This record gives sequence, C-alpha cells and structure tokens, in this order.
Amino acid sequence: MEEIKIAKQQIETAEAILITAGAGMGVDSGLPDFRGTEGFWRAYPIAKKLGLRFEELANPRWFKQDPQLAWAFYGHRLKLYRETQPHQGFYLLKELVKKKNENYFIFTSNVDGQFQKAGFDENKIVEIHGSIHYLQCVEPCSDEIWSVEGIDVNIDMENFKALPPLPTCKNCGSLARPNVLMFNDFQWVLHRTEAQEFRFNLWLEKVQNKNQKLVIIEIGAGKAVPTVRLTSERIARLLNGFLIRINPRDYDVPTNINAVSLKVGGLEGLKLIL
Repeated sequence: MEEIKIAKQQIETAEAILITAGAGMGVDSGLPDFRGTEGFWRAYPIAKKLGLRFEELANPRWFKQDPQLAWAFYGHRLKLYRETQPHQGFYLLKELVKKKNENYFIFTSNVDGQFQKAGFDENKIVEIHGSIHYLQCVEPCSDEIWSVEGIDVNIDMENFKALPPLPTCKNCGSLARPNVLMFNDFQWVLHRTEAQEFRFNLWLEKVQNKNQKLVIIEIGAGKAVPTVRLTSERIARLLNGFLIRINPRDYDVPTNINAVSLKVGGLEGLKLIL
C-alpha cells in the first residue's frame, strides 16, 4: 500500500514528532469513544433511559442540579481510566520518540491520562480538554487544581447515582468537580492546560527555528469536536510538516498540506507504520 510506504519514509527521515490523538486512540485499549448517540448509550444505558446525549450529560450544570448523577458519570469514567492499560500502540510510539532523541510533543483531546500512564513525559503533553485525574471547585472559589489520587467515588450502578460522600473542594468545602472542559462550561479552571500549551508553543518555535523536519502522527481524531484535527492541519501548514492521519471513518485530508491517510483503527495503523 503506497500510503504506508510514504508514511514509513517520512517517519524515517523525521527529526521531530508531534503525536495528536482523539478518542479513537483509546478504543483499542477498550475505552468507549462515545461516537454518536448510539455509541454513548451503549456505554451508558442509563443515559438512554434518561434521554440524555453525551453533550447533555457532559455539562457542568449537573454538578448543581444533580451532583449524584454528575459524579456517577465522571466517577465511573475515572474508575474506567484508572483500570485501563494503554494498548501496544502507545509503546510503539514511545520506541519511535526514543529513536528521535525524545524530540516530541503530544496534543490530545482525551482526558484519560493514558499517555502519562504509558510513560510519556508529563511536560511534553497538552491535554486540551483538561484531565479527569485533577479536581477543581465547582464554583470555583479559587483557581487551585489538585490531584484526585486517593479519592474513590462509589456508585450505585443500578440507579446510576454516586454515593455520598462526594468529592469536595479542599478550600471552601463545597462540591468539587473534575478539571475537565465540559459543554457550555464557563467554570473550567484552565491554567494547567494553558501552561501545557505554553510549553508546546516553545517546542514548536524550536522545531521551526532549527528548521527540523516535522512529522505529525494523528490517531483517531474525529470531526464532532475537531480541535485535534484542526491543530494537526494548522501545524502541518505552518511548519511545512507531514501529516499521517489514522482514522477508519474521518480519513479525508485537505489538499493544501503534505499528508497521507490510513483508513484503519489506531493500533492497526500504528503497527503498519511503526
């Protein structure tokens, strides 16, 4: 297959690697990608019963209206992400960046912390929608963010309600919520993500100033919330980089950038090119 050959050649001569990843990256580890209402309802039958789509449930208003429902949803996801092991594709990428003198960055819309779990450098990751492994105040009473480590949320799965005590703010004692960007979210504390973006921009500048050959490997980034796709394309354009898009469905690429696309799932695509 010509695309695989081209992708391999580009990777071979690359001096810098940007890994961009959407929900499709986690699917091979067994994580749901919430693609379409049916996909979401398969993962959360209770949401179907309540007639709630992902965009409606992933909304900060539930922390005010029904904290037990809100924490059932995010507590269940937290447990799922804690128990999930990153698939082989993560480790193939780790071997690749090692060969490239660790000259890499990761840009992901996933809040699951799987890249850190696979051993990638915390300081080389942008989690553009935040991370479920950090908490903040619902209000928020301050812009402090703290780790969720050691906090367990018990859930009555039958009624899909989190059981008290629910996580609370370490400063004011009111309810805490994940430091994740939700839909219609004006309370998200974003300084952790802003600091990640700052480091990312410094790295991009360095790649540009040294005129290094950049290859972007994008895995499972869909069109529903196209943040990752648009970032991959923008940087390919800006730094004259080469984009390898791995996606079984949304595989089209713009004509004004150097790119190939592989119409396969994340792990399969990574095995083919690495």
